[in-house]
Amino acid sequence: MTTRKTPTQIALAALDRIDRHEKECGERWREAHTELRALRERWEKLAWLIIGTLVVGILTVVFDSLF
Repeated sequence: MTTRKTPTQIALAALDRIDRHEKECGERWREAHTELRALRERWEKLAWLIIGTLVVGILTVVFDSLF
């Protein structure tokens, strides 16, 4: 025979499950946020490389046509 749980026991069990879920989601969010920050930094470096290359190329063409 199973014992019946009181509403308080059910609520406490639900709160425990919610707490565990929030801890897991918080950890996943921290990991995702860290990865997104690193990805953004890599993209910024790539963007500066592309911009620098374009500026140097444009300057080369301009100076070549002037001289």
